[in-house]
Amino acid sequence: MVKSRFMSIITLLAIPLIIANLFSSCTKEEKTPEWEWPGEDKPVVDNASKPKYIWIDAAANFPDFANSKENITRDLTIAKNSGFTHIVVDVRPTTGDVLFNTSMVEQVDFLGAWVGGTYQRYERTATWDYLQAFIDEGHKLGLKVYAAINTFTGGNRTSLGTSGMLFREPAKRGWATELNLPGGITSIMDADKNAKFFNPVRDDVQEYVIKILEDLARYPQLDGIVLDRGRFDGFESDFSTYTRQKFETYIGETVQNFPNDILPPGTKVGQLPNPLPKHFKKWLEFRVKVIHDFVVKARTRVKAVNPEIDFGVYVGGWYSSYYDVGVNWASPNYSTSAKYSWATNDYKNFGYADHMDFILIGAYAAADRVYGQSEWTMQGFTLKAKEVTMGAAPISGGPDGNFFYPNQVPAGVNVGQAIANSVDACINAGDGYFFFDMIHLKQNNQWQYVKAGIDAANAKK
Repeated sequence: MVKSRFMSIITLLAIPLIIANLFSSCTKEEKTPEWEWPGEDKPVVDNASKPKYIWIDAAANFPDFANSKENITRDLTIAKNSGFTHIVVDVRPTTGDVLFNTSMVEQVDFLGAWVGGTYQRYERTATWDYLQAFIDEGHKLGLKVYAAINTFTGGNRTSLGTSGMLFREPAKRGWATELNLPGGITSIMDADKNAKFFNPVRDDVQEYVIKILEDLARYPQLDGIVLDRGRFDGFESDFSTYTRQKFETYIGETVQNFPNDILPPGTKVGQLPNPLPKHFKKWLEFRVKVIHDFVVKARTRVKAVNPEIDFGVYVGGWYSSYYDVGVNWASPNYSTSAKYSWATNDYKNFGYADHMDFILIGAYAAADRVYGQSEWTMQGFTLKAKEVTMGAAPISGGPDGNFFYPNQVPAGVNVGQAIANSVDACINAGDGYFFFDMIHLKQNNQWQYVKAGIDAANAKK
């Protein structure tokens, strides 16, 4: 684990006292012990070689990129000049439709985006390959190009209408997740949620998504694949009959009082039921096993198509409550149950960090919470990620640019310095830097601040 600034300072201050005590305890007959002085062989910081990722959300950037290769070239050039080394281009937004070649699902024809304070419809009329354009232009600039997919979403409803397979194909409605709501178990298609999730437990859903990933892996020049939303929709998902049967098979008994013996309707994440229902902890274990097994299977199939492609994931940095979406992104050697009361002893067995070539961490804290040792600071999120992954995969954490909009920045905080500091805090706590999303830097004209942070980090020795 990378030591924090605070710990490094304490260590340096303590060294003279340690040395003094050691020498005062020696007699004339004793030889000076042979040792390596603390910090003598400390690895040289080489931030310049660490990756710097910038995410490119499909919908938010659609007005610029849907029909213009020139705009793609323009903004990738700015990203390169600002110090970024990797781009992560979203090619399967929450509609579940795609922006790359595959026979599994339809191409995106429109997306909604906020422009000038208005949510507007933007159509794609271009016929060229969206993903390939990013690959071509990115590689010309020396950038690595990764493609991200919203893994378990299949439709979206907004003020502009509906889109996605779950709306187009009534026969697939059974794929939609079912939610444990106060009013009863309800299909997400009938719930007040925009993004419509699949049920990740379903074997047919998993196979469908993996075939999409295989088609993505067939792009010979693509450098990597990122799973986004490779999870359950939330704490209340999935409570379908299908999942109930799978769970009962897993525990080897019938749940007599469903769903209350698992999770009382309306339970909020972070507010654990008291007392814990009979099957609650085993339910959490079952869910992380589902996602773990999917990830292992997906990686195997992707690598069979393209052994050289990087395979990774984006997750939120709040590990202490990430059980709500059924994901254990830690190392299987990290004993979750030793730290958290909600975990079974076997919960750790389904940590999947050892199956990842990289992990992007959403270190999404406010602009006045850059440095710190705990969750809900940018540095703390990244440090925690290093702790729980235990070196199983490289970790790159970073901020959500939403927190750097002028109306989101607390009084007295210099937004430019906060952005630059986010690079310092995250890249030194982890193995790289990650910024979400390009649109924020564009809208606020904040490229110079992230460049200053990257330049300073690269120069650090």
